Amino acid sequence: MKGSILAMNKNKIVAASFVLLAFVATLSACKDNKSTGLEYARNMYDPLAYNPDQPNNNFANGQTAQTPPANTNPIGFVKYEYANTKEGYEAAGANLKNPLPHSEQNLLSGKHYYTVFCGPCHGDNGDGKGHLVQIEKYAGVPAYHGDAASSRGGAMSDLSEGKIYHTIMYGLNNMGSHASQLTPDQRWKVVMYVQQLQKIQ
Repeated sequence: MKGSILAMNKNKIVAASFVLLAFVATLSACKDNKSTGLEYARNMYDPLAYNPDQPNNNFANGQTAQTPPANTNPIGFVKYEYANTKEGYEAAGANLKNPLPHSEQNLLSGKHYYTVFCGPCHGDNGDGKGHLVQIEKYAGVPAYHGDAASSRGGAMSDLSEGKIYHTIMYGLNNMGSHASQLTPDQRWKVVMYVQQLQKIQ
């Protein structure tokens, strides 16, 4: 009998404590309309670092985002030395060589990137009949093999690796630049695969 009364008192104490805690939490949440109440781990949504557009007294110009020092490049940045001109195109064609080894793995990667980025216009076989051409969205897309002529002169099947790379970098005619979509290594893999397509009879 005494044990059951003690157990009932414990249950009442626990229930009363829970009600009191809920009441205090409700009251503290309602005291300020702008308050979010109890906040857990504030540093998860109040960053310690400055935001790029936030004023910053640590710099003379009062800005957080600073212009990089002259003649510096981001980590991993590869500078492309050839201008987007006919002269730059010819110089790239004469001087640029694929730095990647000709391997089955590089060729497979090149085929993948080609299918994703080039195939919609140039076609999976490099015949200039990709699905965007077939639905008449674009016209005049050249084939990489056969007698197709480049708009810059010469046959598409004779384009050097440097000229292909230069065209991927800057684009040409309806083709936009793919420099932001493909890293330098990925571009060279695409070049490697395009050169395979050039050999199709």
